Amino acid sequence: MSVPRKIGLFGGTFDPVHLGHVHLADLARRTVGLDEIRFIPCQISPHKTGTHPASPADRLEMLELATADLPWAVVDDIELTGVGPNFSYLTAERLHARFPDDRLFWIMGGDQWAALPTWKHPEKLAAVVEFIVLARNDRPAPREGYRMHLVTGEHPASSTAIRQGKRDHLHPVVRDFIDLRLLYPGPVRSDPSTRG
Repeated sequence: MSVPRKIGLFGGTFDPVHLGHVHLADLARRTVGLDEIRFIPCQISPHKTGTHPASPADRLEMLELATADLPWAVVDDIELTGVGPNFSYLTAERLHARFPDDRLFWIMGGDQWAALPTWKHPEKLAAVVEFIVLARNDRPAPREGYRMHLVTGEHPASSTAIRQGKRDHLHPVVRDFIDLRLLYPGPVRSDPSTRG
């Protein structure tokens, strides 16, 4: 009988994906011993319904560019094939059905862990995944019935700042893609010391 793989599930808008996303994913991978991480861009986040992200196709392509050289990274379009907001428990259940013999780990920030009780059917999510909580210096409290692994780390990158014209903390090919497609027009401010 084969040993179950440990698969990390890292969802988000990735609008755009930046070096912080990749750094934290790799930190989770190394700390918990994951075999692969699936980056899962959402079509419409249930928590960000008032925003207008770059198109799903552009965000998917940026993720593929940013992770092309990472053998442990997989870009998964599972949440881009439906309509409406994506609920995490449904995504996790679909992936559990796809990988029934493997262990699934949901990667999230400490703020998301704190808000988890407000998510739709968090108990259904907890039934099929273990949680990897990325925290800074705080220590998120455990929650009964939820399997949680704490990973400490942070990164200064900000998708909001990038959308507002700051081009730091981007993989060079992603930065070129953004500029070529004029995805986030506005004044470009970049710190030469952080350019790749």
